[in-house]
Amino acid sequence: MRILLVEDDAALAAGVRTALRPEGYTVDCLDDGPHALQALLHGGYELAVLDLGLPRMDGLDVLRQLRASGSAVPVLVLTARDATADRIAGLDAGADDYLVKPFEVDELKARLRALLRRAAGRPQPVVEHRGVRLEPAAQAVFLHGRAVSLSRREFAILHELLAQPGRVLTREQLEGLLYGWGEEIESNAIEVHIHHLRRKLFPGLIRTLRGIGYVIDKAGADEAAR
Repeated sequence: MRILLVEDDAALAAGVRTALRPEGYTVDCLDDGPHALQALLHGGYELAVLDLGLPRMDGLDVLRQLRASGSAVPVLVLTARDATADRIAGLDAGADDYLVKPFEVDELKARLRALLRRAAGRPQPVVEHRGVRLEPAAQAVFLHGRAVSLSRREFAILHELLAQPGRVLTREQLEGLLYGWGEEIESNAIEVHIHHLRRKLFPGLIRTLRGIGYVIDKAGADEAAR
């Protein structure tokens, strides 16, 4: 689960990032408004935690422009502005939730879980391909009706490849999906995840294009959005 944390207090950002990692989140951090807006528009994040008092562009403006673009990424506003009028302004600008500083980390985690549950309730396409069934909302995978246990990163790779059979993804693109900025990545990490997916599903599902990347071929596909 990749999220963007936008917070200009470096110590607070580091603390939140450290607290969220054991929960399975990949956390990228930014500390100003314009970069945050661009990252949210183009970064493929599943959730954002957004401070309001940001350099160069206020968090409310980031939120308004994000919603004006049509993006529905869930946003938790995290701010010291605790007046009722500030809360109303944040929610009216498009925030999904609002948490006032100082806060308890356990409450932040609970609110993020609630936002993700809500987002999972939105219609998402079930994908079926050559006996593999992937259910994004339930984070579940089945092979010929049998449940297959995947790690968070294995699921993310499979979902990305199954979303558009025939589309080639490079190792760099997959690393960007799975790992946060500055996070150490083993040189063969993607290859290991692909190997595990082939072993758990079947060898011919994911094809390697040497020097290019990985692809799930269209041939034989019976994917269907439901």
